[in-house]
Amino acid sequence: MNNIKYDDNNCMECKNSCSCFQFLVNEDVDFINSKKKQITYLKGEQIFKQGAFAPYVLFILDGLVKVFLQTGGSRQLNITLTRQGDFMSFSSVFDNDVYNYSALALRDTKVCMIDKLALRQLLLRNPDFALRITSKNSKSENRYLEIIKSVSFKQMRGKLASALLHLYDLSQEETIYEYLSRQDIADFASITVESTVKFLKEFEKEGLIKLKGKEIEVLDLKKLIEIELRG
Repeated sequence: MNNIKYDDNNCMECKNSCSCFQFLVNEDVDFINSKKKQITYLKGEQIFKQGAFAPYVLFILDGLVKVFLQTGGSRQLNITLTRQGDFMSFSSVFDNDVYNYSALALRDTKVCMIDKLALRQLLLRNPDFALRITSKNSKSENRYLEIIKSVSFKQMRGKLASALLHLYDLSQEETIYEYLSRQDIADFASITVESTVKFLKEFEKEGLIKLKGKEIEVLDLKKLIEIELRG
């Protein structure tokens, strides 16, 4: 049974929660408000699926979302976690008709689904808005390059170190590990869950991290970076 909830909140909520929208005039806010749907997904629900038709750009008002690639069969590669103020499927604005990845709500998540053609119109007639929103999403390119480098060239310890550093950055603003399983950590590192558990214990013995239940506390950031760089 689908537990998706539809809301009718005004886009002023987006305007107040993201700097990209703060400089839009009321006319533009009203325009985009007429071209969106606000939806709440409950924890564990899939927001969209890789390869499905992509009519919307999604903006997260509140929540935590796992973004991942389906790499064949039951295997997946976790890309990142997105949350309040982040966009998903922004590339669909530029004539990409399908979602390039999948997204799953890790906790109850409220999103605005914005018609991509309407957003494109707004970008074309508002260069300042276009610059802000493009700049905000440019970090995705760096993340993709990190993943390619990690998967292609690093040994398993280096892959896990790279994944832990990415999650460390994400965890500075919000507790995330309570929503992640060891399988999720493995899928961020692109290694098996057995290897993940093994190397986590090794890192703990070496004083790099501290494990407490699902939590992973980084104790020696410098050494973890060294392992990542050595690969």
